[in-house]
Amino acid sequence: MVKVQKHGVILEPTRLDFENQSVFNPGIWQEGNTVHVIYRALNKNHVSCLGYARLAGPTKVVERWQEPFKCPRHKYDKMGVEDPRIVKINNKFYLTYTAHDGQNAVVAYSYGEDLFKLRDGGIISPQFSYDVAAKYFDDRKLKDKYFFFKSYYKDTVARSVKLWDKDAFFWPEKINGRFALAHRILPDMQLVYCDNLKQLKDQNFWKNYLRRLSNFVVLESKYGFEGRNVGGGCPPIKTRHGWLLIYHAVEPLNKGRIYHAGAALVSLSDPTREIARLPHPLFSPVKRWEKKGLIHNVVFPTGTAMFGDRLYIYYGTADTSIAVASVNLGSLVKELLKYKK
Repeated sequence: MVKVQKHGVILEPTRLDFENQSVFNPGIWQEGNTVHVIYRALNKNHVSCLGYARLAGPTKVVERWQEPFKCPRHKYDKMGVEDPRIVKINNKFYLTYTAHDGQNAVVAYSYGEDLFKLRDGGIISPQFSYDVAAKYFDDRKLKDKYFFFKSYYKDTVARSVKLWDKDAFFWPEKINGRFALAHRILPDMQLVYCDNLKQLKDQNFWKNYLRRLSNFVVLESKYGFEGRNVGGGCPPIKTRHGWLLIYHAVEPLNKGRIYHAGAALVSLSDPTREIARLPHPLFSPVKRWEKKGLIHNVVFPTGTAMFGDRLYIYYGTADTSIAVASVNLGSLVKELLKYKK
């Protein structure tokens, strides 16, 4: 097995009002030796903002803002802006996040040429209820779990709850000339293509997409540690063997869920075509700060940076703090290719 080194926690909650409960699940942007960290900051009222820190090298914190980077400002995100991811396509940044209004979780984004002067782009995921969505799900091609989660959210959240869509990020370059947005409608990780982002605001576009949802699955559960669901983690890393995906996987146990980090390679030209996947977690919650926290037994990877031949993976730990792990990129790809389809 490829060796993963854990470097420990680099950011913890503070006494500041906007982050006095937890800091976790950071979006990462690297510029040379500088790593920008835009993280989810949760307060004791369970409202999420985004915080900001800057690293010199992979782990040394040299700046941390005393005020939020971004706060809720719309009806659709009044309870939180959560779990950001960052990519840059051509000269423009795209920061995607989960917007939560207390009942519904949808994908929203901000964009701009300056990371510190982003403009809100609004919601870019389906905006209709599970009942409506289920009318378009093709039960001949989609597994039963899609319908299980439909019932689960109606029973545990609200009958009127909208289709939950989370863990979204844009592919860092266009695929065959089109934007590609990874997202997660439980229980799988999917990909949606569009010519322009206005299409993602068109509900007829989403209805047609849901009718063919099985065609756009990037990853679905295959191994025991992925038993409940899989979902997007870090924006993909391009290698000559394919796109490297560091994703999250949830293992259901009677004592509670365990969140793992997994690794897979998918095709450069068609990311829905899997090339290889590790049959075991890349890493799991074993350290004290990963096993105990606001939510126990969680490692949740959301961003990466490269220093030399090592890939640094930034992740949330137990929904409480932010930690870093690293792995030799070449060794990881070599290990993955042992399991090539």
